[in-house]
Amino acid sequence: MFGRKKEKRELRTFKDLTRFPLVFYKTIGEDLYAERDKNRLRRYLFRIYLIWGFLNFNAYVVGEIAYFIVHITSTTTLLEATAVAPCIGFSFMADFKQIGMTVNRKTLVKLLDDLSEMFPLTLEKQRSYHVTFYERHMNSVMTLFTILCMTYTSSFSFYPAIKSTIKYYFMGSEIFERNYGFHIYFPYDAETDLTVYWFSYWGLAHCAYVAGVSYVCVDLLLITTITQLTMHFNYIADTLEAYNGDDHSDEENVKFLQDLVVYHSRALDLSEEVNNIFSFTILWNFIAASFVICFAGFQITASNVEDIVLYFIFFSASLVQVFVVCYYGDEMISSSSRIGHAAFNHNWLSCSTDYKRILQYIIMRSQKPASIRPPTFPPISFQTFMKVISMSYQFFALLRTTYYG
Repeated sequence: MFGRKKEKRELRTFKDLTRFPLVFYKTIGEDLYAERDKNRLRRYLFRIYLIWGFLNFNAYVVGEIAYFIVHITSTTTLLEATAVAPCIGFSFMADFKQIGMTVNRKTLVKLLDDLSEMFPLTLEKQRSYHVTFYERHMNSVMTLFTILCMTYTSSFSFYPAIKSTIKYYFMGSEIFERNYGFHIYFPYDAETDLTVYWFSYWGLAHCAYVAGVSYVCVDLLLITTITQLTMHFNYIADTLEAYNGDDHSDEENVKFLQDLVVYHSRALDLSEEVNNIFSFTILWNFIAASFVICFAGFQITASNVEDIVLYFIFFSASLVQVFVVCYYGDEMISSSSRIGHAAFNHNWLSCSTDYKRILQYIIMRSQKPASIRPPTFPPISFQTFMKVISMSYQFFALLRTTYYG
């Protein structure tokens, strides 16, 4: 485990640890607890805003795909065609994540309710669980990850307008260049008329925001749930390590371990729920991320300086996203495995046979650690990160060979 700083003396709530992704998700109209909102009008408005946002988003995605198909047939425009490929991959990931979230909404809400029931409520308990440490660390990761991903969407969305505005109003350019941040095939003339241009431009900007938020928030919810489970697994391990059977009667020892087994079993059941909710989403995420990293890397090595900066942000955001998911998957594995080591290492020699039998069950159960297991992938860990990077490099090498002959 990473080092823990001095704990703050402030009572936290479960909502404090889940507020960031839930509030951020609402900015595109997605309210996980909409069924519990007694304000029917607000509930319907959120739903209409969400549906409109994704209809607008996918309309532009169709335009990106059309642009890619039109230009990929000509080798002279291969670089230009592949420039839109990372954006298409990113869009597909956002769509897959939102679909997965919609399908598993009720299961996810139940999972959050179960985690809320297990959350320590007293200040003394929260110190034992190191709640503020986990909250501080989780918020730091989520903030950095969100800023990086939203910087990508913002830079692609607003850079052309900012550039054109500066050149036209401050550098004496005779025309206002009407460019877009993403390569789109429009079924109409989207550049001649200024009103149509700005209408299309802000529609595209909102499309990018919807994609960014839906892309980020699913991962933020994954981070939130795994952080909670990691906190519980480490608490069980800490409690076992600190327990001294010599200080208690045999009945008290057995009762202590029985309660811990029930607690451990519940945490493991919730970890399986996390796996069921996120495993397929992560599978498609990793597959798409491999292509996105490949195409973004290709653009970095073959484009001009201006595009290199934009695609480097894109490349970095994709790498960080995969790394963060693998990091938290690794944390779940290591924290749940730690329980077996703690059970073996604490003072159990003088305890009763019943106590040792229960302890043996805990050790055996910890041999199969909690994990997230996407189909065809090993349990998510740092090794998975290296596998995704390897896949990306293979695609990248093939694309470079095709382009340069």
